[in-house]
Amino acid sequence: MRVWGALQGAALLASVLWATPLLAKKEHPTIEVTAFEQQPWNLNYFPESDVVLFQDKLESNVYRSDDGGVKWKQVDDVKDGVAWMLFMHEFDNERAYIVTQGTKHYRTHDRGKSWTIFETKSEPSLYRPDLLKFHADDPDRIIFNGLICQSIIECHEVAMYTTDGFKTPAKVLRPDTDGCWWAKSSDLFSTGSKDLDRDRILCVSKAEFSSRVDDQRLLISDDFFKTSGSDIQEFEPNLDTNKPVHGVVNVAVVKKYLLVATTSSNTNEMALFVTDDTKKWHRAVFPTPHDSHDHRLMQEAYTVLESTNYSIQIDVMTTHPSKPMGVLLTSNSNGTYFIENTEHTNRNTHGHVDFEKIAGIQGIFLINKVENWKDVEKDPKTDKKIVTEITFDDGRTFEKVTADGKRIHLHSVTELSNLGRVFSSPAPGLVMGIGNTGDYLDKYKDGSLYVSDDAGMTWSKALDGPHKYEFGDQGSILVAIKDSEKEDIDEFSYSLDHGVNWVTEDLPKDLKIQPYILTTTTDSTSLKFILIGESKDKKKPWKVISIDFEGLHEDTCKDSDMEEWHARVDKDGKPTCLMGHTQSFRRRKKTAKCFLKQEFKHIEMETKDCDCTDLDFECDYNFVRDDDGKCVKRGPIIAPEGACPAGKPDATFKGTSGYRKIPGNTCKPTKETDEKYKEKEQKCSDVVDAPSAPATGLITQTKKSFGKWNLFEKHYLPRGESSSSNDETIIMRPANKDSNKIGSIWISKDHGKKWEEIDALKDENVLEIIPHDYFKDMVFFVLKGKKVMYTLDRGERFHEFEVHVEKDPEDRDWPLKFHPDKMNWLLWEGRKCDGDECYKVVTYSEDRGDNWKTGARYIERCEFTGSSEYKYRDRKQEQILCVKHEKENNEKDTPWVLSATDNWFKDEKIREKNVRNFATMSEFIVVATEDKKEKTLHALASLDGVNYAEAKFPFGFDVPHQHGYTVLESSTHAVNLFVATEVTDGGECVRGTIIKSNSNGTSYVVSARNINCDGKFYVDFEKMQGLQGVVLVNTIANPGQEGAPKKLQTKISHNDGAEWDLLPSPAKDDEFGKFPCHSSAKDKCALHLHGYTERRDRSKTYSTETAIGILLGWGNVGDSLAPTSDADTFLSIDAGITWRRIKKGKWTWAIGDQGSILVLVEANKETDVLFYSLDLGESWKEHKFSEDGKVEVWDITTQQSGNSQNFLIWGSDDNGMFTINLDFSGFTERVCKHSEDASKSDYTIFTPQHPKQPNGCLFGHKSEYLRKKPGQKCVNDFNLPKLYTNTNCTCTRQDFECDYNFELDNHGQCKLVAGHAPLDAESWCAAHPDTVEYFEPTGYRRVPLTTCVDGKQLDKVGEPVACKNHEEEFERKHRTSGVAIFFAVIIPFAAAGVVGWYVYRNWNGKFGQIRLGEQGSSAFDSDQPWVKYPVIVLSAVVAVIGALPVVAGSLWRAGKGLAERWGIKGDSRGGWSRLSGGGRTARYTTRDSFARGRGDYAAVDDDEGELLGEDSDEEV
Repeated sequence: MRVWGALQGAALLASVLWATPLLAKKEHPTIEVTAFEQQPWNLNYFPESDVVLFQDKLESNVYRSDDGGVKWKQVDDVKDGVAWMLFMHEFDNERAYIVTQGTKHYRTHDRGKSWTIFETKSEPSLYRPDLLKFHADDPDRIIFNGLICQSIIECHEVAMYTTDGFKTPAKVLRPDTDGCWWAKSSDLFSTGSKDLDRDRILCVSKAEFSSRVDDQRLLISDDFFKTSGSDIQEFEPNLDTNKPVHGVVNVAVVKKYLLVATTSSNTNEMALFVTDDTKKWHRAVFPTPHDSHDHRLMQEAYTVLESTNYSIQIDVMTTHPSKPMGVLLTSNSNGTYFIENTEHTNRNTHGHVDFEKIAGIQGIFLINKVENWKDVEKDPKTDKKIVTEITFDDGRTFEKVTADGKRIHLHSVTELSNLGRVFSSPAPGLVMGIGNTGDYLDKYKDGSLYVSDDAGMTWSKALDGPHKYEFGDQGSILVAIKDSEKEDIDEFSYSLDHGVNWVTEDLPKDLKIQPYILTTTTDSTSLKFILIGESKDKKKPWKVISIDFEGLHEDTCKDSDMEEWHARVDKDGKPTCLMGHTQSFRRRKKTAKCFLKQEFKHIEMETKDCDCTDLDFECDYNFVRDDDGKCVKRGPIIAPEGACPAGKPDATFKGTSGYRKIPGNTCKPTKETDEKYKEKEQKCSDVVDAPSAPATGLITQTKKSFGKWNLFEKHYLPRGESSSSNDETIIMRPANKDSNKIGSIWISKDHGKKWEEIDALKDENVLEIIPHDYFKDMVFFVLKGKKVMYTLDRGERFHEFEVHVEKDPEDRDWPLKFHPDKMNWLLWEGRKCDGDECYKVVTYSEDRGDNWKTGARYIERCEFTGSSEYKYRDRKQEQILCVKHEKENNEKDTPWVLSATDNWFKDEKIREKNVRNFATMSEFIVVATEDKKEKTLHALASLDGVNYAEAKFPFGFDVPHQHGYTVLESSTHAVNLFVATEVTDGGECVRGTIIKSNSNGTSYVVSARNINCDGKFYVDFEKMQGLQGVVLVNTIANPGQEGAPKKLQTKISHNDGAEWDLLPSPAKDDEFGKFPCHSSAKDKCALHLHGYTERRDRSKTYSTETAIGILLGWGNVGDSLAPTSDADTFLSIDAGITWRRIKKGKWTWAIGDQGSILVLVEANKETDVLFYSLDLGESWKEHKFSEDGKVEVWDITTQQSGNSQNFLIWGSDDNGMFTINLDFSGFTERVCKHSEDASKSDYTIFTPQHPKQPNGCLFGHKSEYLRKKPGQKCVNDFNLPKLYTNTNCTCTRQDFECDYNFELDNHGQCKLVAGHAPLDAESWCAAHPDTVEYFEPTGYRRVPLTTCVDGKQLDKVGEPVACKNHEEEFERKHRTSGVAIFFAVIIPFAAAGVVGWYVYRNWNGKFGQIRLGEQGSSAFDSDQPWVKYPVIVLSAVVAVIGALPVVAGSLWRAGKGLAERWGIKGDSRGGWSRLSGGGRTARYTTRDSFARGRGDYAAVDDDEGELLGEDSDEEV
């Protein structure tokens, strides 16, 4: 085998030659041995030469041999000790590059004889292996992926480029990239234009204001992304036929195809987009799912295989991750539509697939399959029984592999024992492999070497035992050395007759090695081989052995020594057709006594086309062969473009016959095949994405009755943008509080039009339904005992596993914890008892529950805190934090500690002691610790999970006994921390102050005082979804008035809490009457809204993420907030700047089609009508949904994303509980179109404003969003871009907030708190250890989100001063090494700008509240599964110290009557409870949700709360 990539290993130290060559004799090869201290690393041949390079990683040097490994020398011209990485040019056989860790690197254009320096102006990126990207046609065109750092923490990835082979310094291509590629990255790929082939570049661009991978875009430039003014010469291609797609994570060039992979939040499914010219793109379409599996591309669960010049081949994992199996798929000729070749392919956990093509021969490849796949699917602990098969028609049919009439099985890619191709080489027809005869594949150590010289058709045993092997002289020489796990091999073997006879040669001077690599030139034409092995020599154990067969045969082969070999022949030896043609090669006869000696000459194939037969055709997309061998339809078919217009499902077209010619097949058509496989008449109703029925202009509705139930638990499963399905799935379970019963679990795939009971769960005792926090296609069902069932695909199929310990019945938290990136990583918290002592334990699984191991004992809670989004130095992806007893006992005095592990509990380190709890919000980890002596709490923050710093509160903000913190939503690179400043004697929160941190969460300033909270420490604080920095709070206007009712006023901030204003009242009276007063947000007259603390349904947020700028709420106009009985319903469509009353009284709402549909239904009253608006609330129309009289409506809901045109009414009538689906899609079938010409576009531009900045700037920039024009009759068929355009503004006062120890005075200016001093330089630098310089305090600091430039710089007056110990960095501030991020100093709180390898689905914001300590629920997610939809509230670090009374009575232990437990709004329908019946336990929250365990709230996002309780046995 030849070396195709790097040889992995430790660094080596070069040495002198260890042994003398043997005497050259014709009957022996020449052997030379060179000894080294360490294993060679990254060994590479220059193609078509005997020149070899490898790296010495320890000394950072490169060594070169120009004689096939006989002699080695450190390369000249390269400075000693600077070689960091070695790269070979992909398309030029004489070029290579040595990359250093600086900005000066080395290049060679003469196979390493000489090296010259080149400059890049940026250091190499630390986050990607593909630093250099090469142009396939022009070797001088190279892209360099680098890193530019302004300071030790402020770094950004940047792409550089050269068009002259780095003769001049590289130029900046584009900043803020996640990889760039030449369109012409493959010699087979072409745009169809010579100019575009030369210049076109594709880059993955990171979003300017988001680190979320969902916001990454693919951008194309034909002019090197040159700028014109503020514009970059680039465009975003329409990946999905006619619209762009965000969430781009990678680009790959496969033969003549260019592939783009995208991901999105809520799903682990990826979308694959394909083009063969970069102009026209299509989403790859996979077959309709089977009963046993589907074909979705899941992250880390699909592999793009070595494809052909005419199709793409992909293997998709379909089973358990611990014993993975897959299905092999092949595309049509343009890479768009895939069909299934075979099932149950063997994979390993690294994504490798037992699949390899026979090199140089079309249509032949070997695969390994799992014979006992049913048993493995049923029980992943079952050992696989693997068999080997071969195909000669590119995977349409498969045959057994035989040796001497017996079936053999071969070890393949999943068990690599060497590098490069496993079986074959460019030697025509010569194939070798390790395997065994029998029914199944045995262990590798029990295998033997087999050889085939007819491309795998027949095999024969060559040598006993496993061997490493290689081909030379175009197959004239076969070399093999026995594999071993010890240094005991002292010989190798070779064959000169296609493996029939073998000669054994001893290694010189009793040398014994453990072989690691056997390799030769990439084209297998050389007579020289390199063998690398490790010996027992303690000083220089690594041996590089050169084996040269020159001289064994003096003759050079003549024409009479050659034969014509055919890739496939019939029984008479005549060539037969393979892929529509015969394939023939000239090769040396196996018995010839000669060598070809045609080094570096490529072997040519001769072909001759044949007439087409049935064997040249396969089943088309979504057709499969039946028992008679005919292709029959199994799913929707593909219609030609434009064949099926919208609104005409009954139209017909000429389409597929069910067959297609095999891609790459060159057979000549015949009359018979043309007639047999001609197109047939097809119906548009049978196609993929069939056209909808013509618009009716009506709302259609479908009712479903469930019987006498009066509660329900529901879980919407939101889809990601990369999801291939268009279902709107809901899982629901009804209950009855009066009869203490729980109903069956139901599922609807179409938003409640059709409901079905889930058969797999009918006979199961389901205690809890737990949707995955991050991958919403997954739902887990916790059963009584140790069994857990789950679905990966939205309820299509179900799987199960068993845990080691049962869930703790006293624990209200969900037992499962999830990782934000790794779908298969799970934590399970349960109870274990040793005799009479019981304790809580956490176990973990890396393979989705197939295998479990114990992690930690005596815990309170654990959570994954590692994330690909937060790439801080010590915040590993495997990081887990736990609150646990310091000692493993249940003693009352044993303190709780915060422990951390980065390696699955192999090592644990205590980070903090006397810990109450912790919460994660955005990038921050906030910890509450207790000072037992002072009976108070302290807040600490960390960005890396390793180093924690105590929060510094501003002077003048003095809370002697801190009883509670609430971590509010912190999506703007700052912690918003609510600190309770007034608490009743009963431990209930009255009011508090919101303080806001700097970018590392340690230094705080006051943002707002006298903020309202309730007895559970929840706070009237809510961020507007979809827009940064817009926040609403309710403040107490009469603080300190004991016994007086709270006088609440609503305030809004448009700059993340730096400034606050009252809400302006509507500008005029409306159809519902006069307002009591008019004013522009004055103290005596303003609009006030009921906030989070008053909501029965806390998922009813003011806004939704996809309806940018739209706010809805209940409130009143006056000097303060009136009782809810006096509330009306108000709407704002400009992010809270102006408001209007849309309904008198309280109406609950739902938002659909990204804000295009607003639906209202009256709350808490029986009704039979609803109102809807299609023009952003300008007009409202009535719809009567009940013809049988008024009914009780519990709620109206829709998809959490706000993208759906379907809504669901939940309620009850005389027959019991019902749902009614309301479908608004009948209003139009036309898809909205966007045009740059505003008059032709269905969209308008919405620009958020700051009320005090008439120039339209917000956070230092003007942002524009697409919004459908009010009343436009069309439907949004894709998620509108979160940000359409953006332009930076000059800095103004609104881009700054008050600095530490400063607060706003009555004039809105930042004033130093009396009696206190600003933060001095020493304190500033100590609090910001990664900061290089310091400015004298001015009272102002930049709002973390602002991007403003120039203008007022209120935070910088005078000259900067270097921080202590940073003097040198201060001097070279703009030259700081990116490598220092990893290797310089320990950074307690790295800034949010550190660049990481961002992956899919990352979430940069948090909805709702995290209350530290009430329970151990995960505070890491914005959309916890038990919630109806995202909640934007506040809550998180409520910490209640031990001296306080119980915060709220323990509903969980009280054992009160059922009616008492279900009390909300006075009608026994709220509150948490425990229902016991037949020994099963379940928990409920109102009608909307029961399954999650907090006793005080309705369905609420998990971010909403974790309360740091007094003791572990007193819960809220």
